[in-house]
Amino acid sequence: MRISHMLAPDGTELALRDWPLPPSERPRATVLIVHGLGEHCGRYDLLARHLNEWGFAVRSYDQYGHGLSGGPRGGLTSDTRLLDDLAAVMDATRASQLQQLPLVLLGHSLGGLVAADFVASGLRHVDALVLSSPALALHLSGAQRLLINTLPKLLPKLQVSNGVKSQYLSHDLAVVQAYDADGLQHRRISARLAQYMAEGGPRVQARARAWCVPTLLLWAGQDKLVDPAGSQLFAEHAPPAVLQAERFGEAYHEIFNESETLAAPVFSRLRHWLDQQFAPA
Repeated sequence: MRISHMLAPDGTELALRDWPLPPSERPRATVLIVHGLGEHCGRYDLLARHLNEWGFAVRSYDQYGHGLSGGPRGGLTSDTRLLDDLAAVMDATRASQLQQLPLVLLGHSLGGLVAADFVASGLRHVDALVLSSPALALHLSGAQRLLINTLPKLLPKLQVSNGVKSQYLSHDLAVVQAYDADGLQHRRISARLAQYMAEGGPRVQARARAWCVPTLLLWAGQDKLVDPAGSQLFAEHAPPAVLQAERFGEAYHEIFNESETLAAPVFSRLRHWLDQQFAPA
């Protein structure tokens, strides 16, 4: 794994992480990972190494206000900020390839919402999409909805706790302890980012019936951090010709970081679908 940096369209520095294949091996495709709220792309090393073993090059990046990238923690400068940054990273990724490869977008949680919103908006061509416990619906009380509807207009930069309870990330205690000890993760969210998350899910759901990008949707049945009903609703409305979906009933939010017995079928499902989309050599 190697770390590099690039500039977003507004000049903010974004941190990139790459997990390349050996020079002698041609990748089946490039997988671009978009991480979740409050974390950073370094937490996807295990998933990236699995993808490498299956013949895929992997890139990820720290979103604005996260990890090693610039911006206030949990902040957002505009409603399209995260989409614009993803477009810039995707353009840079394709420009750096000596041979053009298919591109798979893989988003988890907030990253799943960003990836799905990106595809729904048609901002760039994407060959395939993987959504992991995407934030297509949130656990919000009436009071929280009221705040989201009012605070972004009055105090868009106001930051509050993002409400992530680490004990519900995974049944694997080592994963929870590593998250709590990780100096690059944070627990902040701005009013504007909260509004984006609240409005982005319904926007994606409204386009589900017209979905046309091959998509694998995987979600946790025991998710306490995002509402799994959002994934279920999308799975019911998107065309089965392009969407494959599976609920992992006992899993917590981070399905790829679950205990070995819970994560194994998730990895197996992902590999099977990728083999269908990109036949192994």
